[in-house]
Amino acid sequence: MPSLMEVFGFITGAACVALLVRQNIWNWPIGIANNLVFIVLFYRTGLYADVGLQGFYIAISLYGWWSWLHGGRDHGALQVARVRPLVAALLAGAVIGLTALLAWLLRRYTNSTVPVLDSLITALSLVAQFMMTRKWLENWLVWITANCLSVGLLIYKGLYVTSALYLVYQVLCVLGWIEWRRALRAGADQDADCSA
Repeated sequence: MPSLMEVFGFITGAACVALLVRQNIWNWPIGIANNLVFIVLFYRTGLYADVGLQGFYIAISLYGWWSWLHGGRDHGALQVARVRPLVAALLAGAVIGLTALLAWLLRRYTNSTVPVLDSLITALSLVAQFMMTRKWLENWLVWITANCLSVGLLIYKGLYVTSALYLVYQVLCVLGWIEWRRALRAGADQDADCSA
């Protein structure tokens, strides 16, 4: 039987990602509420890297909230963009480095039963969330990868409602990819019309 906390996490998590798909600024405060729930839930189940990840999400959500409002041209609203190849390579290196560091820390200092997988999911999620704050389209592909891994891990840990949430996330991530690509094309068409 899922706990009330797990159900609340499901609802706020799905609402947050649905708002992200639509580029709605309210995703950030709802996401922070979701992070607070999952700090408690993941601590109780021994997913310590995920506990730290939720704390990071709170901090970066504050940055994302600001960035979406003021990080665009002339301190205006941020628009969807593509990540540059050099930045993508640096982000991939960050995933590798973070995974190695976190796995070492979890092996050395915790009783984690899944240090490498927990660390890889955490590293992918950190990078994807940073990409989200910059409205880089490819963040959705990183999220899809992280969510695939998370579903299996959460089932293994007995968090069935939360694993169902990550399946909902997958659907929303695909929709996010489609919607943000559409927004990117519309922005490119507008820029072309303005320069003509």
